[in-house]
Amino acid sequence: MTLLRCRLHFTSLYWLLGLSLSALPVWGHHTTSHRPPVLDDVGLDQRLHEPLPLDLAFRDETGALVRLEKFFGDKPVILTLVYYDCPNLCTLVLNGLLRTLRALSFTVGDQFDIVTVSIDPDNTPALAAAKKAQYIRGYGRPEAAHGWHFLTGEPDAIQRLAQAVGFRYTYDAEHDQFAHASGVMLLTPQGKLARYFYGIEYAPRDVRLGLVEAAAQRIGTPIDQLLLFCYHYDPQSGTYSLVILKALRIAGAVTILLLGAFVGMMFRHDRRQKSSHEKPGAGGTG
Repeated sequence: MTLLRCRLHFTSLYWLLGLSLSALPVWGHHTTSHRPPVLDDVGLDQRLHEPLPLDLAFRDETGALVRLEKFFGDKPVILTLVYYDCPNLCTLVLNGLLRTLRALSFTVGDQFDIVTVSIDPDNTPALAAAKKAQYIRGYGRPEAAHGWHFLTGEPDAIQRLAQAVGFRYTYDAEHDQFAHASGVMLLTPQGKLARYFYGIEYAPRDVRLGLVEAAAQRIGTPIDQLLLFCYHYDPQSGTYSLVILKALRIAGAVTILLLGAFVGMMFRHDRRQKSSHEKPGAGGTG
């Protein structure tokens, strides 16, 4: 029994390693020799600035038939493709996203929405509802329930959506699981792909900056605008990296402003002192 458990754990770790590699951009690695053969057709290819087919119809967690266009128009949207009875990677993806959401001051349903779609056509709205209740409870902000949507759908709609975002997956009959990449996509309010974040952990700073950019800077603070000047999205890594030259320019400008303010204060202080010394003494002549 102990040997069987060890073999199962090793198999899971092997799969997770291969799936994590599959989440990298297609130009981010050049070999698949160390991955299980079933993962050869698995990956996440960027389709930046491409629109989603918003006419696709799915079932929400109540069982109602809805089109994707219902979830777009006002706010940026984070899209996750998982399946609700996934034994491994999907839970890691959703849990990683949940940790990021907790760290953000932005709230789901307020500044942005989330659409989670199952890639398994056998998943039911009841299963989606249970998964939604679990993650809204874990998020700790009940008002987010109207902004985080868990959908199920027919095979054709699922495949068309996956193809539109570059999410390549396959069914592994031997293990009775779906093999898929790990990552989340960020879309503009108009339904265009804006950013990809890879893996199972998503830096809150990166997600926040992505949301601000996807919303055409209608959300966020002046600090966010400053950071967006200094940081640039790198499609190869799916992260925001510091642009040194821009950061140095800002640092130089701030330094000049501070020096100017200091010199101005000292100049005014010297003038006041000089003026007080030049005033005639009190009293008259006798």
